[in-house]
Amino acid sequence: MSEPTESNDSGRLAHIVALTRSVVPPMHPAGRPFVAGLGAASLLARKLSRRLGLLGFVLTGVVAWFFREPKRVTPSRSGLVVAAADGAVAQVDLAAPPAELELGDREMLRISVFLSVFDVHAQRLPVSGVIERVEYKAGKFLSADLDKASEDNERNSLLLSTPDGHQIVVTQIAGLIARRIVCQVGAGEKAQAGDTYGLIRFGSRVDVYVPSTARLMVEPGQRTIGGETVLAELPER
Repeated sequence: MSEPTESNDSGRLAHIVALTRSVVPPMHPAGRPFVAGLGAASLLARKLSRRLGLLGFVLTGVVAWFFREPKRVTPSRSGLVVAAADGAVAQVDLAAPPAELELGDREMLRISVFLSVFDVHAQRLPVSGVIERVEYKAGKFLSADLDKASEDNERNSLLLSTPDGHQIVVTQIAGLIARRIVCQVGAGEKAQAGDTYGLIRFGSRVDVYVPSTARLMVEPGQRTIGGETVLAELPER
């Protein structure tokens, strides 16, 4: 029986690497400094105590898992608004969009998704089109599942325009533990539904505002998958 060739070994290794990548999601860039710092600290701690080092490596793995950014398959049909975040639909109501976007007092359908510390915390664009405005507002750090968190907490809002003229708003809201909102896009950039655009660290909430005439596709208590779950269907124009 012939021995395995070098090419066969390379093929097996490539297959193992591909399987690993399909199971272990990539990490959002915002998490790399945290993981690198904890990893280095764990190596130092291991020199003092094997148990302390092991604890450090476990913590490093937990933080890396928190910053995961799994690949998603976004529905391609036009007129759909997809979830901007993983989590649970906390409430669905009519509300005026954040005042800093200067859209007036007209009410829009607001879909609020609460993210626990166990959810993926990378946020994704809900529609394709153009990013018209990006507005940050400092605020409090109340529990993100409270109704007044949308008004009082630190937040970052995007105003997007779809190709057929609909205005969509998505707002990242810091929570009780969250202390950092990351936004990677700017006004004037093109938006592609499902693309990652930011992240909130350690528990938060994301509100998506759609026209009041949109057809709602989710219910309070339902779980959402960012970039995949359809929140609403926009009316034809």
